Amino acid sequence: MDPTPATHAAFHTTRWTLVLAAGCGDDDAARAALEELCAAYWYPLYAFARRKGADRDAAADLVQGLFARLVETRGLRQIARDKGRFRSFLMAALQHHVANERDRERAVKRGGGSVALAVDLDLADERFAREVDRGRTPEQEFDRAWALEVLRGAIGVVEREYRESGRGGVFDALRGELEGEGVAHAEVAVALGMSAGAVKVAAFRLRERFGEALRGVVAGTVVSPAAVEGEMGALWRALG
Repeated sequence: MDPTPATHAAFHTTRWTLVLAAGCGDDDAARAALEELCAAYWYPLYAFARRKGADRDAAADLVQGLFARLVETRGLRQIARDKGRFRSFLMAALQHHVANERDRERAVKRGGGSVALAVDLDLADERFAREVDRGRTPEQEFDRAWALEVLRGAIGVVEREYRESGRGGVFDALRGELEGEGVAHAEVAVALGMSAGAVKVAAFRLRERFGEALRGVVAGTVVSPAAVEGEMGALWRALG
């Protein structure tokens, strides 16, 4: 996916626009794109449900039930293109789903195992427990978890590129540059047998590619190029 699409036509190749265009009916590509998006947003929605007061299992059932309906029905054909952001669509969808899912057993039956999402509930529960409750609302919890998932996704994109091009050692040594940790360039230079200047250049290029990848991940969840800047601003506000 082009991380900085220059035309509206390029945006039709991204995941969310593909889903909207097909309505996720019998289009295998759109269905796969929706499943990929759902997997990326599973934890943010789980955190939202937990902050709303649902316990571990109930929250997982609610999110699984929501995604099962999205993947298995043609309901997305009814979505107007001005919805714009997949994040906003999911928030509204889950709130509606929670309001209509008072019977936990119904959620279990509908969502149980019908959507092939790689979810580690124990890990999600541990992750939620580590999050300090600073009085965030469920919506703020969702936004923060979403922002962290986007960052993680962008780091994953860059890591794959570096490893595939034989630069995995450089990525490992400088990964802290992307995670807000200090990296001692002098130590990296010694470890990799590079000059200090070469390490500085490598760090700059890594950060630059990460920025492009980050925009690319965000671009895949909005309808138009104009919406990317707004989502980028929302991402940094959520992490502030």
